[in-house]
Amino acid sequence: MSTADRRRFLRQLPVLGVAGTLAACGTEQSTTQEHLPPTTRPVVVSTWQHGLAANAAAYAVLVDGGTALDAAEAGVRVTEADPAVRTVGLGGRPDRDGIVTLDAAIMDGAGGCGSVAALEGILHPISVARRVMEATPHVMLVGDGAQQFALAQGFTLTDLLLPEIEEEWKIWQRDNPGYRPPINVENHDTIGLLTLDQQGNLAAACTTSGAAYKYHGRVGDSPLIGAGLYVDDEVGAATATGWGEAVIRACGSFLVVELMRQGHSPTEACRLAVERVIAKNPDYRSIQVGFIALDKLGRTGGYCIQPDFDYAVYSPQVDNQLVVPPSKLTGNE
Repeated sequence: MSTADRRRFLRQLPVLGVAGTLAACGTEQSTTQEHLPPTTRPVVVSTWQHGLAANAAAYAVLVDGGTALDAAEAGVRVTEADPAVRTVGLGGRPDRDGIVTLDAAIMDGAGGCGSVAALEGILHPISVARRVMEATPHVMLVGDGAQQFALAQGFTLTDLLLPEIEEEWKIWQRDNPGYRPPINVENHDTIGLLTLDQQGNLAAACTTSGAAYKYHGRVGDSPLIGAGLYVDDEVGAATATGWGEAVIRACGSFLVVELMRQGHSPTEACRLAVERVIAKNPDYRSIQVGFIALDKLGRTGGYCIQPDFDYAVYSPQVDNQLVVPPSKLTGNE
């Protein structure tokens, strides 16, 4: 066959694309393009019960025509300012030295991102992270440098350690002379929030005070792009919660988005990412990791290791309700 004949032959072949190629190789797909539902907009999805209040603030921005990025920031700022939430912002538990340090990251679907880590004395690290994204050539600032930048940007210092939380820390310090931070399923209730606006753009925000009584200077997955959150306007967005070291080892949120790119549904992508976390962390039975995802069409999903995880969804079809996802250790798949 001549070169010209081969070219004519190849032009006549059907174009399979990613989904078709995987199907041809025998890979099971969660969905096919012809069976996808119509696009749902706007959508907000966030981790844990405290995500309900964050969702309400974010959704109000979206229904008013605001951007996904503005909504993501507005939503998690509610949680950062809530003293009743012991794992985020004001009222967050300190590290083993009694210092509250905050981590946060924000990302849009075009690849813009900013983050801060080990930030002290600033109430809204998510807004500092956005300033890093928009006002510097960098992605991440940490420690004293992050605080110096925040103050130069007009943020003010706040005492984040509440008296009752300080008393808890003193008791923990007295009872734990070895200074080993606890690793358990209740200790890491980060808020991650994903948004899809009316224009079809995606964004994500994640903010936390980190593991209670962590080593000073410890940074988990939350401010790490690709671990704590990841967004791609062509595909979808994902965020993680739980023991950050385990998420980092799997590049968890990036993995979820890439699995959706291959054709997996949000829930299936989260399940496969949890399987990867388990493979990388032999102690998985003693920790919690959960993922939530939002795809370009407005579909949401989640999956976790332990059965005590929930997430909140707000959309035209779901009126800001909690969802309990399937979990690996209960087998409720």
